[in-house]
Amino acid sequence: MHGGLTEAGPSPARGTFQAVIAAVAVLAALGLFLSSCATGGTGARDEGPAHAAAVAGAAPSGATTDVPDRTDAVQLVKDDPEVSDEVKRELKPCVGDDYPVDVSYGDLTGGAETDMVVNVLTCGDLVGVGSYVYRGTSGGYKNVFKAEEPPVYAEIDRGDLVVTKQVYERGDPVSSPSGENVITYRWVAAGRFVKEYSWHSDYSSVVGGEPTPVPETG
Repeated sequence: MHGGLTEAGPSPARGTFQAVIAAVAVLAALGLFLSSCATGGTGARDEGPAHAAAVAGAAPSGATTDVPDRTDAVQLVKDDPEVSDEVKRELKPCVGDDYPVDVSYGDLTGGAETDMVVNVLTCGDLVGVGSYVYRGTSGGYKNVFKAEEPPVYAEIDRGDLVVTKQVYERGDPVSSPSGENVITYRWVAAGRFVKEYSWHSDYSSVVGGEPTPVPETG
């Protein structure tokens, strides 16, 4: 029923026109479906610092999915002759099989494989005792950077390696350092990291105070 009138049925011409419309709709839907299949995924994600807990089961966009998990990272550090015996002694489970390590993945060296940053922490107060960068190669992972002056922590920030070192003065508790040094490194064609710049901040002595930055040191 339409406009109060009853129609017995479409005329032959109208029926043909409706059939054409239906065919066009089917073709449009098919084209949309094929376009969706061709694009696949949601596109590349912006890179930045990411710990293993945040990327469990996922690899960085555009990188190989065959990356080691936390257990593999622990074994990699244990077997690495570049890692000091002192750090290896700290690398023991805190509870059960839970090791105090943070692992992040990304592109730091411009290679075809995913690079990995491993931070080894203490169990009690989670102080960083060693930070390492392992470059992904076709044959595995190679240590290309280490920092073992605690407390230290390394992260990936937009393709750069950022290393933070807490600064303690005499009498400072572990939970309240007096400041921090932040150093940014970049991988160069010579096959190593070079320091781009560094920054020092003095923390306010007021509880909850913001750090006071000191001009760049080089």
